[in-house]
Amino acid sequence: MFEILTVEDIVRIPPSSLGGDFYKVAMDTIKAKYESTVSNDLGYIIRILDIDIEKMGKILHGDGGTYHRAVFNAMSFYPELGEVVDGEVVEITDFGAFIKIGPVDALLHISQVMDDYINVDLKGGMIVGQAKRRQLKVGSRVRAKIIAISMGKGTSLGKIGVTCRQPYLGAHEWIEEDLKKAASPSVQEKPQAPAESDAPKGVKTKK
Repeated sequence: MFEILTVEDIVRIPPSSLGGDFYKVAMDTIKAKYESTVSNDLGYIIRILDIDIEKMGKILHGDGGTYHRAVFNAMSFYPELGEVVDGEVVEITDFGAFIKIGPVDALLHISQVMDDYINVDLKGGMIVGQAKRRQLKVGSRVRAKIIAISMGKGTSLGKIGVTCRQPYLGAHEWIEEDLKKAASPSVQEKPQAPAESDAPKGVKTKK
């Protein structure tokens, strides 16, 4: 899920930046440290939104810079097991498809695409079901469920695994088809004559 985090850290202002744009230097320092990184505590940091930094800092012996307490807000994506996410297919491979969810590409393994025998057309960039002829291709919008998470560290993005082999998951057009079928059954049940024991009092059933 996406969330806004409030994080506290210490920012070092180098001697060369003293007397300059204090806020900009602090913001650039925090962005360089946190943006496009991932951790178990914070998830995938997408963007630093703002920063509040104390102007009165501390000086360490032998260091010409100053150290300031800072509190900043960051936009983060933190995946959770069992979470249903929407994304876009960005690559088809012989072992499945990669789906962009937030800042990371999740793997939809070939065994988790659909309940059907499938063919992979790498040249055409698509996966096709043999029975229902449903297609998954680059650019398809997909709803999937997270089934595996291996969080990375620093600039290593880790790995996320998803599945579409559950009701109302998969390409958006598959879901629309299933919803239409569920809303309009093709066979209507005919009313049955009540059994003799269930007939209203005073009414006889024909034999």
